[in-house]
Amino acid sequence: MPILKHSNTPQETGFWCGPASTQIVLTGFGIDVAERDLALELGTTTNGTDWIGQISQVLQRRSGRPYITVEMPNDPPTRAQVDRLWDDIVRSIDGGNGVVANIVAPASNHPPGYPNYTIYHYFTVMGYEPDGRQVYVADPARFGGYSEYWFTVEKLASMITPKGYSAAPTGAPVPVVDAQAETWALIEDQFLGPR
Repeated sequence: MPILKHSNTPQETGFWCGPASTQIVLTGFGIDVAERDLALELGTTTNGTDWIGQISQVLQRRSGRPYITVEMPNDPPTRAQVDRLWDDIVRSIDGGNGVVANIVAPASNHPPGYPNYTIYHYFTVMGYEPDGRQVYVADPARFGGYSEYWFTVEKLASMITPKGYSAAPTGAPVPVVDAQAETWALIEDQFLGPR
């Protein structure tokens, strides 16, 4: 159950969740940047930070890590999108890189403590638990006093759509399993015995 070391400081305004999430990820690299400076760099206004790609660019520039932007336009997300999100989170965390998610959380589907209406928000994923495919969220908004919590990658994916996330999946790639080759190997073992 890896959780990256980080400082989870609260966002300083109601519209600086993007800068605050960027700041949380940067603290994991030992990089200290004021939220106000990140807001300027991200082009954040009173309407928030326009696009997750702006966060990827700042994280890449500030950390030197290969951050990418992945958009998830399908709502609900496809199985392939959920699996890619999980793979990107695992490989990012294993590589020492936090993930920033841009979510749209309606009252019927949001994290603990959120108010009973749709929230447009950024938060960070700073860890994971492989059993049950759980993700560890460090949330700068602290709705209802919750600054950190766990939930499944499926729930995270359902909130990310139709937005996206910023990740740097540099850890070891997940091995590709060739199901057909495995099936034939089992058949050969049955007829020819173990090799």
